[in-house]
Amino acid sequence: MTKRLYLFAAFSLGLSSVSYNAIAQDESDAFRYSNLSTQGTARSMGFGGALGSIGGDFSSLSVNPAGIGVYRSSEFMLSPAIRLGSVDGSYVGNSMTDNNSRFTFGNIGLVLTSVPSGRRYQRADWKSVSFGIGINRVADFNRNYVYSGRDATSFSELFALDANQYPDDITNTNTFAGIGWESYLLDTANGEFFSVVDWRARPRHQKTVRERGGISEFAISLGGNYQEKLMLGATLGLPILRYSRQMSYQETDESGDLNNFFQSFEYTENLKTEGSGINLKLGAIYKPTDQFRIGLAFHTPTFYSLKDVQSRTITTNTENYKIDLGQQNTNPVTSLLSETDIPIQTFEYNLITPMRTVVSLAGIIAKSGFVTMDYEYVDHGATRFRYSFEERAAETFVNKKIKDSLQGSHIIRLGGEIKLDIIALRAGAGYYSNPFKTYSGDRLDLSVGAGLRFDSWFLDLALVNTRYNRKEQPFSLAAVPTAQGTPPVTVPYASLDNKFNTVAITFGVKF
Repeated sequence: MTKRLYLFAAFSLGLSSVSYNAIAQDESDAFRYSNLSTQGTARSMGFGGALGSIGGDFSSLSVNPAGIGVYRSSEFMLSPAIRLGSVDGSYVGNSMTDNNSRFTFGNIGLVLTSVPSGRRYQRADWKSVSFGIGINRVADFNRNYVYSGRDATSFSELFALDANQYPDDITNTNTFAGIGWESYLLDTANGEFFSVVDWRARPRHQKTVRERGGISEFAISLGGNYQEKLMLGATLGLPILRYSRQMSYQETDESGDLNNFFQSFEYTENLKTEGSGINLKLGAIYKPTDQFRIGLAFHTPTFYSLKDVQSRTITTNTENYKIDLGQQNTNPVTSLLSETDIPIQTFEYNLITPMRTVVSLAGIIAKSGFVTMDYEYVDHGATRFRYSFEERAAETFVNKKIKDSLQGSHIIRLGGEIKLDIIALRAGAGYYSNPFKTYSGDRLDLSVGAGLRFDSWFLDLALVNTRYNRKEQPFSLAAVPTAQGTPPVTVPYASLDNKFNTVAITFGVKF
């Protein structure tokens, strides 16, 4: 089994949404689960999330836990948010747009702070000690996209490849060979399998994807303020990962030939990934003067235990092909359904995301506000999947593909806040450098925010605009000699321009 999975991966791992089975994780999955961007409170979002040396905000527990040492009172807060997304998909000269809106919670948290009073405060080395517990949203996967265009390739060639490698599997719909054969997309001649789809006629390809989910980190933190100079903190992070993807891939013959045994097919995949992990964050903030702060934080790798559940269907229209074969059922439409015709597959595995380092600087303008900057480094190429011993060859191949495709990303977050009595105005920006070796994929966040602060409660509002570009192939195809010739090995890339607006509100009480 391992050899088969390894060989299949060598041909089709470039496709994140189409895979031989649920074992075929790839570099896009590795990046998705290591690409964190803490949403948290509206206050922190308003100044670009650059809170590594500012602290005093529940979001800091997932960035620099020393920020908990800034607290001087206990508080409870929650942050509902809505995310409005738009993705422009371009493929071989054609453009399509899909939109999506989702309601989420950026965070919910409780901080309990103990501060000595009176003379005890003057004598104490530890000016405050705080304990925090709650949930921060650290990744959001919600996205819809679609693209379409004509090209001289066909996804069905993957079925032919699998059948020629493993001819005994043509009756096993747990395989691409079986799916292709039972759906009448494959024919055979001279001991060789080939697709009935004539890729030279440039069929129309259309891929539609609906992604949902995110990572919410349950944070347990402890920290304090030592002599008003050094703040220390630690967070035990317990992230909960949920990801689902509904993918539909279609090919349609637009040649006008009604006797070439192919009109269309639609292949679908539904994938659900769930699991949990554990990590540790350690941080410090040092105040050489009252106007200047330096922050430093280290995040250990996150160790995930994940489970994939995948279901697939296919519907084909092969015109008069069944008549040509002499079949009793001459209906040109054939459908293979999930579970009844194509088995549902499950796969359990581990994922280790890279460690992260955060260096921060902040300038405090008395009681009038602050300016702040975070620098964060994460090597996405260090992400690793861990499979069972029987799948070790596939594990080695996937991890090498990750290392060859992903690289270190430099993240710079800038922000500031101006206080006007009880009103605070904020603005910020975040730049995430290209994590890919094969194409450019920088990301830019721009944010604004405002807040009201009273003795016993506060209210914050933030708007964050996010833009980035991603590229993907609708499928990855190697050169496969068939009776129709060898198809091109390069499948064009689709360009996905992603634009998101996140609006968040935080309400909190102090006690």
